[in-house]
Amino acid sequence: MSRQNTQEKKLRIKRKVRALVSGTASRPRMSVFRSNNFMYAQLIDDSTATTLVTASDCTKAGSKAKKMTKMEGSISVGKEIAKLAIAKGIEAVVFDRNGFKYAGRVKALADSAREAGLKF
Repeated sequence: MSRQNTQEKKLRIKRKVRALVSGTASRPRMSVFRSNNFMYAQLIDDSTATTLVTASDCTKAGSKAKKMTKMEGSISVGKEIAKLAIAKGIEAVVFDRNGFKYAGRVKALADSAREAGLKF
């Protein structure tokens, strides 16, 4: 399978997920992005096309001081996004896995966000 076909396949999966998932002000969409090194999560209100809260493990102050594995970084992003969301008064979100499989670091982020108090 060529690189172009792989990218088209991933884009097709992402479009299918986004066709089903939409966020509102009361229940925003939690979009997750997984790069080779870092994890990113943001809460998006699709009705006004604004980002309400964002968190990642590359901007976290403690990540430079303490070496973290990728899994530990994902867990910390989940806890951080939940803490910021609850501080803004957001308790429930719609989870958008952004075309990634719901396994590994994506699942760890979701589970840690649930444990920290977000409902989805």
